[in-house]
Parts: sequence; C-alpha cells; structure tokens
Amino acid sequence: MFYESTRGQYQSKVSSAEAIKMGIAPDGGLFVPGEIPLITGEQLLEMTALDYRARAVRILKAFLSDYTEEEIRDCVAQAYTSEKFDVPEVAPVRTPDDALYFLELWHGPTCAFKDMALQILPHLLTRAAAKTGEEASIVILVATSGDTGKAALEGFKDVPGTKIIVFYPARGVSEVQKYQMVTQEGTNVAVVAVRGNFDDAQTGVKNIFSNADFNRLLQKEHYRLSSANSINWGRLAPQIVYYFSAYLDLAAKGALSPGEKINFVVPTGNFGNILAAFYAREMGLPVNRLICAANVNNVLTGFIRTGVYDRVREFHKTISPSMDILISSNLERLLYHLSGRDHERIREWMAALNRSGVYRVDADTHARIGKIFWSGYAGDDETLATIDSLYRRCGYVVDTHTAVGVRVYEKYTTATGDGAKTVIVSTASPFKFNESVARAVLGENAVRGKDEFRLLEDLAAATGLEIPAGLRGLEQKPARHRKTAGRDQMLAAVEDILRAI
Repeated sequence: MFYESTRGQYQSKVSSAEAIKMGIAPDGGLFVPGEIPLITGEQLLEMTALDYRARAVRILKAFLSDYTEEEIRDCVAQAYTSEKFDVPEVAPVRTPDDALYFLELWHGPTCAFKDMALQILPHLLTRAAAKTGEEASIVILVATSGDTGKAALEGFKDVPGTKIIVFYPARGVSEVQKYQMVTQEGTNVAVVAVRGNFDDAQTGVKNIFSNADFNRLLQKEHYRLSSANSINWGRLAPQIVYYFSAYLDLAAKGALSPGEKINFVVPTGNFGNILAAFYAREMGLPVNRLICAANVNNVLTGFIRTGVYDRVREFHKTISPSMDILISSNLERLLYHLSGRDHERIREWMAALNRSGVYRVDADTHARIGKIFWSGYAGDDETLATIDSLYRRCGYVVDTHTAVGVRVYEKYTTATGDGAKTVIVSTASPFKFNESVARAVLGENAVRGKDEFRLLEDLAAATGLEIPAGLRGLEQKPARHRKTAGRDQMLAAVEDILRAI
C-alpha cells in the first residue's frame, strides 16, 4: 500500500511509515492511500467475534502494509490498555432507549474521541521513524480546538525522540480543556495560547509546515516536523476502526441482520471523524448515510447542500467549541476521492480557498457527495434543550457536541423519513463540558456563580455518574504553560520552545 499527495506536485509515492512520519506532503497536500482495501462480508462475519483490539489489528493491517502484523499488534496493545480506557469494550455502543444507539468514544485518558487515535499514533510514529532510518528528533506541531491538544500531549508525553508543541485558541476552549493542557506534565511538551480562533491556530501551523527556509534550518538542527492533527494519516486510520467495531457490536447482539445498512451521525468541524466513516464505507462497511452534524459555524452544512465552500462568514463561539471551525482540512481528502483523484482541481479549489475563502466544486462531485452525506446544524438553545430532553426521557447524559448530533438526526428523519438504524457518535464525556450540561440538566440557577470545577461535583451528584479520573482535581494542579502568541508569532514561538525543551 502506497500513499500519494492530494495535490499531485509531490510526485513520489510513499510507504505508510513515510506518510505517518511526514504528516503532510511537501506540496501542502494530504496523503491518501493509493487504493482503498476491501473488507468482504465473510471477513466482517469473522470479525464479529473479535474484541476491539483484534479488530483494530485487522483494519490497520490493511492500510499499514509496511508494518508487520506483530508491530501493529504491539502498537494496539500499548494504546488500548485497561489502565488508559475505563471500559473493557474500549468504544462501547450504548442503547439508552429503543430509538438510538450511541457509540461512546470518550472512555480514554482525556475523555474525548481523540484518544482513540492519539493513544496509538505515538507508537506508529516512533516505529515509522525507525523504519525509514530517521535520525532527527520528531517535532509534533498541533493546532487544537480543545480536545486534540490534550490527547496529543498525553499520547506523546516523554516519548523518546519526540517533542510536541500544541497551539490552542486563547478564548476558544472550555476551562476544563484549558486546564487539561496548561497543567500537562512531561519533559518534551509545550503549550501556547494563540490570540485568535482555531482557524488562526490551524493556519499558523500549516504555514510553519510550508515554510521551506524554516524547515531547512530545522534539518540543520536535526529536527523534523510532523503532525498529530487528523491531516496525519496515522491519526486518521485508527479512527476507521471504531466504525467497523460499532457495526460488529450491533451485529453480535443481533440488532442487525446480515448486510443491513445503518446510518452514522457524526458531530464534526474539521471533517476528520466523519471522513474515517467514509473510508469505512468505501472499504465495504454497510453504511446507508453519513449525517454530518454542525453547530452554527455551519460551513460544512452549506457545502454539502450547495457544493459551495464559503468560510467568509461570521465566526461564532458556541457551547460546542470543538466544532467552532470554518476551515475543514480533511475535506480535501474527500474531494480528492470523489473528484476521481483529480490533482489539478484539488489545487484549484484549495488555491481559491486560500485566495478568497470560497470555492465551488463541479456538479458531478457535488452529486456524489449528496448520495453519501446529509448535513444539518443546531444552535446553542437547541443543543441545551436536546441534552435536557434526552436526560428526562431516559436518564442518559450527553455532552454538547453529541447533543448537536442528536438534534441534527431529528432534523434528518423529519426531512427524509429514513428509518434505517442509526448510531450517534458520542465524542466527549458530558463532564468535559459540564457548565453547559449542568445548565441543561439542573437549570440556570444551579450553575449561576459556580466555576466548571465546582459543577463537576454538582453534575456527578445530580446524575449519579462518576467524574472521570482525567478530570478530577485539575484545578489543583500547577499551570506549567503560560506562553501566548499571535498567529504571526507562532513560528517564533516554535523556535523559542525548541531552544528550551
């Protein structure tokens, strides 16, 4: 299995280890598999009896052909341990009532779905460096809207041969998310607050990657840049696993007939999570529709409905901050596949996005998108009402992002009448966004004047749920990272940090 750039100006086809080590292609494109492996119905049936870890080995082996099965098995074993994940299933499917299934992806150490990939990526990356004869230290640059940052820091903490620098929007994350990052321990980690929003942080990181002079300077200092964002194939491939696992869990319980197609509803801002579902579908997983759930920063909804991507719009800070994104990087991979791997058109569309903030795909590509995807969005009031309604109806508590998914699914069924079984992808623990969840469940008076750390206790007492270990006592830990930077100061911040750590 070889990988190629979506933009085609980097002519080399590279191995999976090289793609993972590099993170992003030298021409600014994203690495995609040269072909998508197929999983047959017979293989699906065989995988039904396997646990999550064994399923992960099967799926990853299909994409990481230059890793031995033993290497993949070892990476999986180190990533998905009982010490790191608080349930034996790793990614369980819950059925709080007869109408909905929830794929809970937040049982890892940082209480968000990013753990599913970022607990294994460091193991894949260090092996990739060894396989390719890399002698330089790997410098991981991460832009985060909240969850990726902590998950990446936790995954790469004290990993030999690596350093990690995380950039987050100074006023674009919850207090819990912020404290998770600024209190991070580790000798090879750094965290920087960016004066701007997530798109500013993400654009700044991309600009550092594409700065040829800076990269040459790094090479002289024996450093090589890589990424832990979902632009890195080693981050995206492990996410494909949990879509297969959810389907197989339902099949094992007798909830699905052989070959029955299901829907997945995915709250997403950067498009990586739902893109993994697309790859699972292309591999042969019986998927009917992929429902893209957005908040009022609904650039993806507009694109899926019209074929016009337009980031020139007001940016909204919402109670689902991990989706407060206007530039969805992973959409480039989808467009590459659905445009017939047309490098030239990808370059044209991405150039237009950089130049004017707007591009329009051709009618055929848009039609292909419409056959697979549906999208809607939900505002903050709808999100709070959904959390309250679900809790009152069946005692199930969801975070704000998952609630967006539930509300958008309700809009989907109203619009289409589709009765296919549906899995809502639950992306974060409700305790991670406890201020909003407590407001929905307990009422405005119950949260007034209280900080997020007091509300952790109140929410646990009211619902009978246990505060996850990764969130307990955060406010008592010392803040270790206080650095701030503007978007145009991020490169200088990287230089300063590399001198210091």
